[in-house]
Amino acid sequence: MANPKRKISKQRKNKRRTHYKAVTPSLATCSATGAIHVPHRAYNVDGNLYYNGKLVIENTQIG
Repeated sequence: MANPKRKISKQRKNKRRTHYKAVTPSLATCSATGAIHVPHRAYNVDGNLYYNGKLVIENTQIG
């Protein structure tokens, strides 16, 4: 099996990893509720589940 002939320095290792960065998620505003959410994902507003500006599941509280 092949083994490295020389130790890879910390500088060389860190140069390889420079492009792994945290990015801020893109956000969208709902036209129906005005809530800020991640696009193409369902989101909660007051216990109701919305997707694409439409009510998907209504909150029904028993009691």
